[in-house]
Amino acid sequence: MHVTAVTARFFQPNLKTKRVWVPELKKFVTVKATARAFKTVSKNGAFRTLSEAGLIAKA
Repeated sequence: MHVTAVTARFFQPNLKTKRVWVPELKKFVTVKATARAFKTVSKNGAFRTLSEAGLIAKA
């Protein structure tokens, strides 16, 4: 019997805390999100992505 068969594996998301510049608000916003989410912020824009996620109020 392998030792790994006894212990259940434990998965956690790859969370990072970063300050993201939001040009529409003219300020930095501190966001704790996954590395994949930061790629989405980079692609679609900070304000749009964070407002759709409900992390910042829409102007």
